[in-house]
Formats: sequence, structure tokens, C-alpha cells
Amino acid sequence: MLKSTSSLIILGLAWLFLVTAGLGFTLNYEATPGVAATASDWPVASHLQLATNKATLLVMAHPQCPCTRATIEELNNLLASCQDKVQVNVLFWKPKGYPKNWEQTALWRAAAAIPGVKVVTDEGGVEAHRFHASTSGQVFLFNPTGKLIFSGGITAGRGHIGDNAGRDAIVSLLTTGKAERQKTFVYGCSLFNQGSRNPSP
Repeated sequence: MLKSTSSLIILGLAWLFLVTAGLGFTLNYEATPGVAATASDWPVASHLQLATNKATLLVMAHPQCPCTRATIEELNNLLASCQDKVQVNVLFWKPKGYPKNWEQTALWRAAAAIPGVKVVTDEGGVEAHRFHASTSGQVFLFNPTGKLIFSGGITAGRGHIGDNAGRDAIVSLLTTGKAERQKTFVYGCSLFNQGSRNPSP
């Protein structure tokens, strides 16, 4: 009986250790930012259109990144208050040679459903490279002359929906022309992770 009780205690402690370690890993992952972009002003080589009468906002997205669902949700929240003040493109990366419409996942459809948002296929990541973006969820805000006025993410962690410094900064820049910060951390998967050739629709 004593031996059985000791075994149960050991198993219980082992289980508790594994749960605690797993939780710690998850929390650490959610709070670890991705690689920030190094773009400065609007690249001359870009084939995207820069608005000349309002700001232009770009979102770089991997169509299979679960973290980026929160970015799209926060984009929707952001535009609810200032859609008329900004032109928005969400670029979905697609590896060269992958099947047609590979990038048109649920994430693509969620972005396309937001009023005022244009979704664009970035074949081979050509535009992402021009803007030096490497993390899904990277956001850029440019003024009408092409000057970069914000770079970063609009979530407070990987997959986190809620108040965050990036969204607040962009709303402030669009409504008042100034903000407390012009950079925030980006939380998302690697933009160039090829993932599955046949993702779930």
C-alpha cells in the first residue's frame, strides 16, 4: 500500500512538472516577438500603389499563421474608427510553384471581408523582401509622400486580441498626426515558412 501511494505521488509530481513546463513554454512563446522589419521609406521598386491623399497601411501575412488571426481581428477593430483615413493592403505570401489559390485560406477570406481592405498575393515574397519584412503580422504605415511613420505589430502577443500599443499608435497617427511611439514588437510566425502545399481551406 505504501509503495502504491509513493508511486502515485511520484506520478502526480511528474505530471505537475510537465504541465508547468508546458505552460511556461507556451507563455514564453506567446510573449516572444518575431524579427522586426528594417524598412525606412516606401521602396521605389515596389509595384504596390502608394496613396497620395491619405496614409497607406500594409500588413504582411502568412496564410497559414495562426498568430495572424489576431492581427486581422485587430486590423478590423482599427479600421472601425478610421477607415476613411487610410488605404489598406494585406499581402499574403505564396511560395513560387505552389498550387493556384494556395494562399486563399480562411485568414485570406477574413481579411478580404473587412471593408476597405484589399488583399494581394505576394508571389515568392517579392514585395515582402522589398519592404524587408520577415514576420507574419508585420504592419507598415506610410504618409502620402512615402515616409514610414509606423512599423511593428498590432497585437500584444502571439494570437492575442485586445488593447495594444501598435493599434493605439496607428489610430493616433491617423486621427491626430502624432503618436507616443512609432515602433512596436511584431508577434507572428516566420513569413517565409513554406508550410503545407495543401493547407486546409
